[in-house]
Amino acid sequence: MKDIIIAIDGFSSTGKSTIAKKLANKLEYVYIDTGAMYRAITLFAMDKGLIVDSEIDKVTLLEKLPEIVIHFKHNSSTGVAHIYLNDVDVSKKIRSLEVSNYVSLIAAIPEVRKKLVEQQQAFGKERALVMDGRDIGTVVFPNAELKIFMTASANVRAARRYEELKGRGDDVSYKEVLENIEKRDLIDTTRADSPLIKAEDAVVIDNSELTIEEQLDYILKLVKNKVEEN
Repeated sequence: MKDIIIAIDGFSSTGKSTIAKKLANKLEYVYIDTGAMYRAITLFAMDKGLIVDSEIDKVTLLEKLPEIVIHFKHNSSTGVAHIYLNDVDVSKKIRSLEVSNYVSLIAAIPEVRKKLVEQQQAFGKERALVMDGRDIGTVVFPNAELKIFMTASANVRAARRYEELKGRGDDVSYKEVLENIEKRDLIDTTRADSPLIKAEDAVVIDNSELTIEEQLDYILKLVKNKVEEN
């Protein structure tokens, strides 16, 4: 079977990471969660006091960008790759609603995107890769053999995210989560640098009423067809 690059883009809380992980495990491919990378930089900015009242101290953040080292390491006990920020496992901390509230603002900074896109493209040199994010099929890997664009209604996405956060013990309301998702959608689709758009050759999957198993089965068929074509 020929190794290919699979780019999965789409709106926040559409389950891109969940599907990408399962797909990578099934294919024995490498999985890279680019959203986690932007979240790690957001956490760094928060920890350094560079975000106050939704305003980012961009000058200081850009000065400190060379200090930020992000890498993934497979965790044998969980069976998934954990993300490390300057050698500290931040896999759980980056999933807070507070980080979610600011990540789209951080991701809209061109210099941040440039730094991470270069690192993401380096991951793809060996191919056999599943990567999810906002601009994987349009910017990071425009020549990826398979591009998928995932979407779902804002209400469905908010409900899923709310249940996830509550399950972790976070003190949040459904209204807060819905507002966060709508805010992120607006920022992601209107930012000047690499906005969230569907690649012309991407396959759209609206998973509002699809189970994870149904999505995975469908994507595996797409992969099989692409591999046979190539």
